[in-house]
Amino acid sequence: MKRFLTGILLVAISLTAAAQKKEITKTGINLGPLPTLGYNSDLGWHYGLMSDIFWYGDGSKYPEYIWKANVEASWYSKGNSVYHAFFDSKYLIPGVRMSFDLSYFANKTSNFYGFNGGSSLYVEALDKITNSEKNKKYSFSEEGQGFYLMKRNILRGMALFQGQFGESHWGWAAGLTYMGIKTGHAENKGLAGYDKKTKHPATDLSLYDLYVKHGLIPKAEEFGGKHLEAKVGVVFDTRNHENNPSKGTNLEICLYGSPDILNGRAKADRTNYLKLAVHFKQFATLVPDKLVFGGHLAFQGLLWGRTPSYMMQTLQVINFKQLCPEGLGSATTIRGSLFNRLQGESFAWTNLELRWSFARFTLFNQNFILATNPFFDMGMILKPYTPPTADYSGFAADNTVVNRISGKLDNSSVQYVASDFYKEEKQKLHMGAGIGLHVIMNQNFNVNFEFGKIFFDGKKFGWKNNDGASLGINIGLNYIF
Repeated sequence: MKRFLTGILLVAISLTAAAQKKEITKTGINLGPLPTLGYNSDLGWHYGLMSDIFWYGDGSKYPEYIWKANVEASWYSKGNSVYHAFFDSKYLIPGVRMSFDLSYFANKTSNFYGFNGGSSLYVEALDKITNSEKNKKYSFSEEGQGFYLMKRNILRGMALFQGQFGESHWGWAAGLTYMGIKTGHAENKGLAGYDKKTKHPATDLSLYDLYVKHGLIPKAEEFGGKHLEAKVGVVFDTRNHENNPSKGTNLEICLYGSPDILNGRAKADRTNYLKLAVHFKQFATLVPDKLVFGGHLAFQGLLWGRTPSYMMQTLQVINFKQLCPEGLGSATTIRGSLFNRLQGESFAWTNLELRWSFARFTLFNQNFILATNPFFDMGMILKPYTPPTADYSGFAADNTVVNRISGKLDNSSVQYVASDFYKEEKQKLHMGAGIGLHVIMNQNFNVNFEFGKIFFDGKKFGWKNNDGASLGINIGLNYIF
C-alpha cells in the first residue's frame, strides 16, 4: 500500500513540472469505465467494474455537468456485493433537478456491535470470521467465530426532485425511497459449522442471536422489513462547486418518515416513524487554489414513533456523497471507528478537515488535482435505543457462555457470558483523526485513500479499544461531505 501511494505522488510531481496551467473546459461526453479496486477495514478488498458517464454539452456549465450516470457491479472479499445504477441532472427539466437510484447491497457479513455505542462491549478477538493458523495471537472456540456478524441485504430505489425558490440560494427537495432490508444469520463459508443448505452456522450463536433471544430486536423485526419512505426538505447553497468546493455554505434540513404498511404486521408491532436530519457544511478558502477548510455538522433524530431496529444505522442525506451512507461510525461519519459501531435513536457528529491541493495538471486531455486532507471527526449518541418489547435486564441476567479465549489475553483464560456485552453507561463523545489522499479528475470524479484512528477506547469503563484497535483504511470515491 505504501509503495502504491508513493508511486502516485512521484508520478504527480513529475507530471506537475510539465503541467498546463490553464484548465481544459470539458465538452460533450466523458466516459470513464474503470476497474473497481479498493479496500475497507470492515469489508475487505473491493473489486469489480464501474463507470461514471458525464455529459458536459457545449461546456458552458463546466465544471458542472448537464447530466451524470453511474453504474457499478463489485464485490468485497468478506462476502458482500454491490449492484448500483444512478442518474442525476439539473438541466434536462428546466428549474428541476432530478436524481434516480436503484441499488442492491448483498451484505452477507455485515457488522453488528449492539446498540447504544459505548454501552456495548467490543472484544477484538471475537470479531473474526475464521480461526486462521497464520494468526497465533488468539485461539478461540468455534462458538465465537463471527460473533459480531449478521446478514443485512438491502434493496433501495430512490427518486428525488429539487428546485429553487426564485433567484435565491434557497431551494426545496421532495422524494420517495423504497427500502427492502433482509436480516438474519451471517452467510460465510469461513464461519464455524456453516451449513450450505440453511446458509447459517450450525452453532447459531452471535450477538445478533442474543439480541433476538431477549427481545432487544423484536421478533417481528428479526428478518428485516420493507418501507416506503417519503421526505421533504429545504436547501440553502452558496458553494462555488458541489463536488469540490473552495468556498460557500450548504444547509440541508429534511423531514422524512414511513408508515408501516408493507409488512403486514400486527398493530402492536408496526414501526411508524418521523425523523429529522440536518446537515450544515461550511467551506472557506485559506490559500487560493491551494488550501481549503471544510466543516460538516450533522444531526439525525427521531421526532415521533419508533425506528425499526434494522434501519437505525441508515443515514438520510438529500444529495448522496457515498454509495450507501450508514453510521454512526465507519468511513462516512467517524473515520477510524468500526462500521456502524454507534447505533441509537438520535445522534450527532462533525467532520473537520483541511484540503490541500498540492498538484494540478492535465493528462490524456483530462484535468487532474492531487489533494491531501488531514481530518478530525467526532460524534455521540444523544438518545439511546430502548427496546419496545423487552429491556436489558433479561439480557444482563443471561449466563449463556459466548466464548472462551485462551492464551495471550492478559495471559489467562477469559470466559464471556451474555451479560458482559451490555452495561448501562452515560454516552460519551467518540473521536477520530487521520489523513487522506485524493485524486480528482475534472472536479467531479474523486478517488480517495483515507486512513483514520479512533481516540475513544472505553478504558474508563475497563474496556480496552472499545471502538476498534486498528488503523481504519478506506479506498473509495469522493470526499465524505
